[in-house]
Amino acid sequence: MAGIEKLGSVISNVDDLEKGAQVATSLLQERANDVRANRVNWQSYLQGQMISHEVFEFISKFDSGNSEVRTAMLQKNPTQFAVTFYILISQIAKDQTLQYILTMLDDALQEDKSRVEIFKEYAKKRKDSVYSPFFHLLDREDKFIVYQSSRIIGKIACWSKEPMDKKNLHFYLNWLKDQLKHTSNEYLQTAARCLQMMLRIEVYRLAFMEVEGISAIVSVLAGSKVGFQIQYQLTFCLWCITFNSTLAEKVNKYNIIPILADILSESVKEKVTRIILATFRNLLEKPGEKECIQEHALAMVQCKVLKQLELLEGRKFDDPDIVDDLKFVSEKLLSSVQDLSSFDEYSTEVKSGRLEWSPVHKSDRFWRENALRLNEKNYELLKILVRLLESSRDPLILSVAAHDIGEYVRYYPRGKNMIEQLGAKQLVMQYLSHEDPNVRYEALIAVQKLMVHNCYHE
Repeated sequence: MAGIEKLGSVISNVDDLEKGAQVATSLLQERANDVRANRVNWQSYLQGQMISHEVFEFISKFDSGNSEVRTAMLQKNPTQFAVTFYILISQIAKDQTLQYILTMLDDALQEDKSRVEIFKEYAKKRKDSVYSPFFHLLDREDKFIVYQSSRIIGKIACWSKEPMDKKNLHFYLNWLKDQLKHTSNEYLQTAARCLQMMLRIEVYRLAFMEVEGISAIVSVLAGSKVGFQIQYQLTFCLWCITFNSTLAEKVNKYNIIPILADILSESVKEKVTRIILATFRNLLEKPGEKECIQEHALAMVQCKVLKQLELLEGRKFDDPDIVDDLKFVSEKLLSSVQDLSSFDEYSTEVKSGRLEWSPVHKSDRFWRENALRLNEKNYELLKILVRLLESSRDPLILSVAAHDIGEYVRYYPRGKNMIEQLGAKQLVMQYLSHEDPNVRYEALIAVQKLMVHNCYHE
């Protein structure tokens, strides 16, 4: 299946899951079913003079009618639809009633996507933003109201003929991003679902990159507490993003390949496997730069994805897309391995942040030939080693990083000045008293290399 067609097909399947009250796929939808069952007594609002007779006539008929009745009402008087819901949302403060109004509106939009244009036209006449009434509700204490409003905002943004304006778009995407930060958020699935909707649209994908949205997704996926549904939804978001060739070249700076590789190795859910393989395929297919594709392939090799693919090839999958993606990714990675130099292997390992005692670290020949290359791209690899010494708590990573710093100055003595500028000498020395004996040993050897004048030359 071709990329964009495939994207549309999978997204339409997700949309189908959300139609109707029968299937509750998230806490919000589950509670929406309960909200629908608690009908509002509109007569009491009329008698209490909280709504006008005109609003009462429209909402009571709209609420009690079937889809044919609602369609006929909107064809006859579309403006009254927008007027009524605007008035109800702005004038009714009771949480339970507001929950019902928002759920009814959400259902009405789901019933016919073109209805969002009625709201947009009315807002334009009022010289107001169509999103304003719903943005105001994002500050409410009642979380059902907050997230039902966020769904409506997403639907208007995705189903309108014109895209959301940049100011409101950045506000909404930042708001969604903030919701992901609270992994204990019981409505996390709904926030993720809103992102899934938004990121099908190219201009929204670009804006999401502008607000550093990927870092929020990665922080959730890297955590150990999220379930398979969130893993699927957020990987789906990454998959959407990687359809853009420019974005596909940029996403791995957020370290998504190691994180997805870990999820792939642990997941037993087919839909999670499918979406990760599809994302890996995009990362190996969409970037315009061959160097970027090779970098992604090497990162996957470094993260043991090939071994995982071998295991997956032994399983039977009903979905032909999985089989196709599995074959594509395997062939691409095997091809990359054949072209792999020892420095490529080392570079990929360092960039992944997952240092281990692979053969290159202990090879005198490797360091003799490649120590100078740690200076390339403004000392990129050297700076990563220093950052790992600063931030890692893993004794293995600390041991290897200290060892490599020592080998760098052993084979490139002029590198000592840069080591001192980057603060690496001080970092290594502090590990002389580390609780792990291997870290202490490698730190001691590295310090000796930093201190002595050696006989190796450039």
